[in-house]
Amino acid sequence: MTRSHVLSLLIGATLAMTAGLALAGDNIVPADQILTALKPRPVTRSLSAGAQVDPAVSAKETAFLNSVRNRQTRSLSLGERQEIAEIATNKPKIDLEIHFDYNSAEINKGSTQAVQELGKALSDPSLQGSTFVVAGHTDAIGGEAYNQDLSERRADTIKTYLVEHYGLNGSNLVTVGYGKTRPKNPDAPFDPTNRRVQVVNMATKTAAQ
Repeated sequence: MTRSHVLSLLIGATLAMTAGLALAGDNIVPADQILTALKPRPVTRSLSAGAQVDPAVSAKETAFLNSVRNRQTRSLSLGERQEIAEIATNKPKIDLEIHFDYNSAEINKGSTQAVQELGKALSDPSLQGSTFVVAGHTDAIGGEAYNQDLSERRADTIKTYLVEHYGLNGSNLVTVGYGKTRPKNPDAPFDPTNRRVQVVNMATKTAAQ
């Protein structure tokens, strides 16, 4: 191999590494963007204008959320996981691409900053007192039981990190795992985009009548 060929290979490798780093950086959602996505939508009890909230429904949601606070993730029943998903449907939420080590619940070093940005956002005073759901999701590779367990352990890891590094109240972080049952891209169940952590702000702030 000539010197020019070696030089070309080195340049190509350097460019490939640079492109990979840029791509990884692009996947990190900044704290201000997370904060914007999770801010509660103002609602009103007034019949005249704006989004409305049924006090009875709100009270039922609150009672249910209180029943799953401080619960072990794996202790949630299928019905409870489904109810959390139903309540979360119309709540402020964001999907974050947080990578974990292979076959592990350990946060990949390349995703540490992504979790830190989440911690900064959830520490913002405007979100104080909110209850958040931290939901783990996997792609369709592997068995159902395996993926369910993995998604639960990964959600727990995120909660532990946020509590230990940002002093967040653990009782305000409800963790749930959905395994491969709720893919972000149902048409491509094996796609890496399905491996994600979804954070949902379950609080509803009601404006004055």
